[in-house]
Amino acid sequence: MSELLSNLARTRPRGPNQGLAPAAALHVEVIADLVCPFCYIGKRRLDQAMQAVQGPSDISWYPYQLNRDMPDSGMSLHDYLSMRFGSPANVEPILEQLAADARREDIDFRFDRIEHVPNTLRAHQLMYLAETQRQNQSALAEELMTAFFRRGEDIGDPEILVELGGRHGLIPGDIERTIEDERARQIVLSREAQVRASGIAGVPGFLLNRRLLVIGAQDKDALVNAFDHAMFGEGNDAIVSPALH
Repeated sequence: MSELLSNLARTRPRGPNQGLAPAAALHVEVIADLVCPFCYIGKRRLDQAMQAVQGPSDISWYPYQLNRDMPDSGMSLHDYLSMRFGSPANVEPILEQLAADARREDIDFRFDRIEHVPNTLRAHQLMYLAETQRQNQSALAEELMTAFFRRGEDIGDPEILVELGGRHGLIPGDIERTIEDERARQIVLSREAQVRASGIAGVPGFLLNRRLLVIGAQDKDALVNAFDHAMFGEGNDAIVSPALH
């Protein structure tokens, strides 16, 4: 296995049913941030591709922060766009194209409702809690992304995280403790550091059976082909597509 994939494979232990994948099994590890529009589109395309998998499969998530230096309280969307693009007007064509791409995946990006860009570390800690409680991380990620991109909710707000996590089987007291817990924070930061040390600088990423890495919001057919290679193919480990952004 290449050094890049080996670094990721050491990031966290596999669960009791997550040893070396059998030939017809698929394990997908998603590397994403929860306020990344490409990640939301990529998740929907992954959902579509997973429907083509005939054998056993499972999905887990790695944390990645697009804005590691974001203040804990986040910042206004206007200030964020000004910092990143110089003027909100400069990004309007990009947002329009993103919205058009998202509609093809049945996603309604409502950038007009987003007033605040959060720090996503607490949201990633909530995802970590879902993992430890054996709840569906992908369903929770969908909830968080929908809350941000469709309703403009602040997914860095502890009260909102308690509400969203509670919809997915997580106990409010556990959520409150985990999103304020220093150990959980350090675990999330350590996992993200491993991802970055492996050379990944763009998301989403999809690590397949810990031997093949797909970068970018690739379409369904590209993902299905990558699944086949990861489950049945031979050859060297590879990054099979360039980062989209």
